[in-house]
Amino acid sequence: MSIGAGILNSRIRSFAFCGIEARPVWVEVQISSGLPAFLMVGLPDKAVAEARERVRAALTSIGLALPAKRILVNLVPADIPKEGSHFDLPIALALLTAMGVIPGEEVARYAALGELSLDGRLNPVAGVLSASLEAASMNLGLVCPAAQGQEALCGGDISILAAPDLLALINHFNGLQVLSPPAFSAQEDEPVSEPDLADIRGMETGRRALEIAAAGGHSLLLSGPPGAGKSMLAARLPSLLPDLSVAESLDVSRIYSAAGLLLGGRPIRRPPFRDPHHSASLPALVGGGARARPGEISLAHRGVLFLDELPEFSRSALEALRQPLETGQISIARAAVHVTYPARFQLIAAMNPCRCGYLGDASRECRKAPRCGEDYMNRLSGPLLDRIDMHLAMQPYEPLGYMAGPPGENSATVAERVRCARQMQAERQGARKNAEAALEDLCVSAEAQNMAQAIAARFRFSARGYTRMLRVARSIADLAGDLDIQPQHVAEAATYRSRSSAN
Repeated sequence: MSIGAGILNSRIRSFAFCGIEARPVWVEVQISSGLPAFLMVGLPDKAVAEARERVRAALTSIGLALPAKRILVNLVPADIPKEGSHFDLPIALALLTAMGVIPGEEVARYAALGELSLDGRLNPVAGVLSASLEAASMNLGLVCPAAQGQEALCGGDISILAAPDLLALINHFNGLQVLSPPAFSAQEDEPVSEPDLADIRGMETGRRALEIAAAGGHSLLLSGPPGAGKSMLAARLPSLLPDLSVAESLDVSRIYSAAGLLLGGRPIRRPPFRDPHHSASLPALVGGGARARPGEISLAHRGVLFLDELPEFSRSALEALRQPLETGQISIARAAVHVTYPARFQLIAAMNPCRCGYLGDASRECRKAPRCGEDYMNRLSGPLLDRIDMHLAMQPYEPLGYMAGPPGENSATVAERVRCARQMQAERQGARKNAEAALEDLCVSAEAQNMAQAIAARFRFSARGYTRMLRVARSIADLAGDLDIQPQHVAEAATYRSRSSAN
């Protein structure tokens, strides 16, 4: 705090958010003589501007009143838009410092964010994890709501003040009480109930394709009539995937923190599974809106995005998937903001062969067959289909035959094979899964390479299609424990590209 000519100044660090990135912001407060007023400058949005009344009410609830003077709050740098209610707490702390209620030298060691209730309680806000990471890089501590203490701890080894209310913070800074540092809960995460592969009888081809997709992180398109088991298979993919690594967990948790979806403040350890309805809009799927929020593809980062009834999604939404399927990120450009979100997801899609769903069944297909199937498939562009690694046409099952079949392997057994295959990938190419691997990392034998080139020429695969076929073959080889891709691996992988070559 500085004092001069009857003017009281103070400031504290906070953050403005651009995507998952936290940008440092100074919250400056000046209390000077003049007509009573509470002004706020620095491009605040409506939520920030309303902090005036929340801060005033919170201070009143603990027996403090704002001085009857001219109060000016400046958010620096002034050319960056400031959004969100998390500026409540730094504004309140800067005011209390300028009023001499708390010592400025103590507050200067921290950055702060949090929303104030009218009674002074601190409510959770989005972006605490990213703020903690940025505060650590600036050698600052972080003041945040008590409910998000665990989340702030994920950002690094810094001093965290996780306060339940504003009065507790005042007492802590004045030495009247000590806020205990938050600690990771010793209680284990509640086990997540995931559907098990043992529930599926038969469907050996579908189970095999799902295991290959899980081993290499490959995208998969399942097509077939209603009731063929497409959605049932897709719902069991998460049970085959290993836990996220520490780096992946932090990566995913930052996105959920920015979206305000990191429940309980605990880092996400399992690959996320997102299954938006086919009525989802373009901004809901890829991100956007007034504040450029992360979409479903970013919330599925390092996990699975399941699109059921794929052709029923809007054409613009489906075409927007093409770029992130290649690059692993999505850039949202608006007039006032340009944000890039991670979006390295595993796409699993399901569709019927036509609108009625029974194309090829002479007793049940509609009168428009086969034209209805062509029209339905034309909703999916060739470039999008070419970016999907594996295509599997599933056949219907008779109910009696399905129930009479023996149960298959459970998810734990298959997940162990997937884990071993992922371990081979990590030793060979580091953090990149087979679906992202470069050609030089695939270890293709001469015979397998000759076969792959012959198949690509025969079916007129694109260069992308050829590469993706070899990546799938690499996953098949990893599941078999082979160091090099052999011709039999290429032959099996080619069966999953034949549908895309026909479109």
